[in-house]
Amino acid sequence: MKKYAILTLAVFALLSLTGCDAIGTIFKAGMWWAFFLVGAVIAVILWLLTRGKK
Repeated sequence: MKKYAILTLAVFALLSLTGCDAIGTIFKAGMWWAFFLVGAVIAVILWLLTRGKK
């Protein structure tokens, strides 16, 4: 019975670690998407400011 408990714990650990890895990848992609959007907004604001001065 003790073997099954250790095997069950090992399978649970392997399944939960892959889930954490997937969540980490999603957050990394979200972080880069946010950097891109912030840069795009700043570029548009600068473009509008320089366009208005002419």
